[in-house]
Amino acid sequence: MISNTAPTTADRPVGAPLVSSLISEAELLAMPEADYMNDAQLAFFRNRLEELERSLVQNADQTTEHLRETQFVPDPADRATIEEEHALELRTRDRERKLLKKVQQSLARIDSGEYGWCEETGEPIGIPRLLARPTATLSLEAQQRREMRQKLYGD
Repeated sequence: MISNTAPTTADRPVGAPLVSSLISEAELLAMPEADYMNDAQLAFFRNRLEELERSLVQNADQTTEHLRETQFVPDPADRATIEEEHALELRTRDRERKLLKKVQQSLARIDSGEYGWCEETGEPIGIPRLLARPTATLSLEAQQRREMRQKLYGD
């Protein structure tokens, strides 16, 4: 496994993007395989993950504020509708909470130099897969094997 030193949060203020070293998706995809998970690529994914993290935290804050707004509705049908909307919102936030944990784990993997490498095989996960799912920890083949095992043997 290739080890590149990733920029750390100590190098810049929290939440400040690495603007000077960011590359576009097209430039990222055009890079040769030998440059896999170099500093520019790691900075790109760190920025993308940090943006996702900020978005998820902001959504959670909005949900908290929205749920605090108590509405007294005398009609039972309206009350049931509001309760169902709150339940749906809470389920959505629960999924986002789980995604936030994966985003934070991915940021830690960048810091440790493990980001972009399959947890099972040590092979590269691949830039296209990481663009589609920046929190991926398995290569496409390893993920397919895991899903097949789960399908055959259950969780």
